[in-house]
Formats: sequence, structure tokens, C-alpha cells
Amino acid sequence: MFSRLLRLPTFWVAAVILLFILFLGCFGTLLAPVNPLTGGATILKGPSAGHLLGTDYLGRDVLSRLLAGAPVSVLSAFETAAIALVVGTIPGLLSVYLGRVFEWFTLRIMDTLIALPFLVFAVAMTALLGNGLNQAMLSVGILLAPMFYRVSRAAALSVSSSQYVEASVLSGASTSWVLRRHIGPKVIAPIGIAFANATGVGLVIVASLTFLGIGVQPPAPTWGGLLSSDLGYLAYQPWAPAFPVLLIMLTVLALNLMADVLRDVSGESGRVLLRRRALAKKRRRMLRATPSVAGKAGVR
Repeated sequence: MFSRLLRLPTFWVAAVILLFILFLGCFGTLLAPVNPLTGGATILKGPSAGHLLGTDYLGRDVLSRLLAGAPVSVLSAFETAAIALVVGTIPGLLSVYLGRVFEWFTLRIMDTLIALPFLVFAVAMTALLGNGLNQAMLSVGILLAPMFYRVSRAAALSVSSSQYVEASVLSGASTSWVLRRHIGPKVIAPIGIAFANATGVGLVIVASLTFLGIGVQPPAPTWGGLLSSDLGYLAYQPWAPAFPVLLIMLTVLALNLMADVLRDVSGESGRVLLRRRALAKKRRRMLRATPSVAGKAGVR
């Protein structure tokens, strides 16, 4: 699968974009040319040599605020996907092996979470637990958990009826051993696809929450907060909202491309291509070995 990934141009495009966004998420604050929280320059100034993307309504450098807002925006999206991964995958796998009661109970919980609207639930959770970023990410991660639950449960059901799994159970293998040795490797690829999709969805939701002032309060910079403030001054800077929107769209596009690539490689078509490549390699080895064998037979 890895060799197949490396041969796809789409994988390299998505990987380069994601590495760039991840670099901004880790070192964006250090890369900011000036302090993103202090003003002093001319307000609503256009792009210039001193301010490459201009200044905002308080005279703060827009480029510095975009770079400083990257860690909160990007890492929060990964935090959301990680919470959804843990909350959804573990019950999804256990629902196949822990009996009808546990299965029915988890299915009803996931059906309830699917019916809840994201923003309303996030607003309610932050009002209950406090207006903090971790509280908002926890609520969003819980609402994204049904995606991982359905993916992991479907993958586990497709493998649980296999003969080698039944043989392991009849041999006395524990549930944890079966999940670790047989089910786990089969669900890694679908969960990876779901993680890429959930990260993109999480980034959009994080931007929406910070756009509304939930999770991170001004003057702390975030991509959603920048977009919210820029929309109030469209008459003076109609180009300003394009910068945070471009970063959000670029990240989501790269995550969707990565999910599509993983789906193509891990699907049936990807397995067929890998089998064909293995057969072609085997034929080439046989063709190389045939002349040497014939030559030895002639000498004898």
C-alpha cells in the first residue's frame, strides 16, 4: 500500500500541502514577523513592504495574526478528530463482541448524537462547562464519534465471520487478543480515511465556533476570528477575508484528497493493482531464472 501511495501524484500534492499546514500549526507563532496582538500601524492599510497582507481595523499586522492563529486552528482540528477517534472506535469494535445489550445501548447513543446539531450542542456545552477551547473541542469530538463508530463496526463485522477469526475464538483466544491481532489491522485503513475526513470537518467547525466567539476570545488570533472581524470592514478591505478562507479551503482540500487516495489504495481496486504488480514481478523473476537454468542443463 505504501509503495502504491508513493506512485500517486495526488498523494504527493496532498502530503505537501498538509506538511505545510502542519508546519504552520507547530511554528506559526514563531514565524510571525511582529507581535500579532499589538497595533500601532495605520489601520486598514493595504499590502505593503512593511505589512505584506496589510493591517486590520486596529493596525495589527494581518500576516502575523494569520501565522499566530494557525496553531489554535490546526491543532484544534486534530484534537477534535482524536477525541472522535477514541470515543467512536472503541465502542464500535466492542459492539461486535460484547453481546446484544452493549450493541443496542451503543447504537442508541450514536443515533442520538447523529440527531444533535453541531453548533447548538457546542454552544450548550460551552455554556455548561465554560467558554474554553477544550470544552468546545470535546463537544465537537463527541458529535463526530458516530462516524468512527459506524466505520469501525462495519469493518469489524466484515472480519468477525472469517474462518481464521472463528478458529481463534474456538482455540480460546480472548476478545482483546482477537481485536488486537485480527480486527485491528483490518480497520486501520478505514479509520485512517475517517480520520482525514473528520479533521477537515473539525477544522470547519472550529472556524465556525471561533467566528461566533466560542472557544477562543479576542484578541487571541484564529482563522475564524480573523474572518469574523474582516467581514465587518468589507467596504474598506474587500480582499481581507480571502486570506483566512484560502487557508481553510486549502487544508480541507488536502485532507479530502488524502482521504480519497487512502480509499483508492485500500479498496478492492487497490488490492487488485497490488496483486497484479506482485504477479508481474514474479513473472520477471521467472524469466530471469529460465535462461540460467537452460544454460546449466546444456552444459551438463
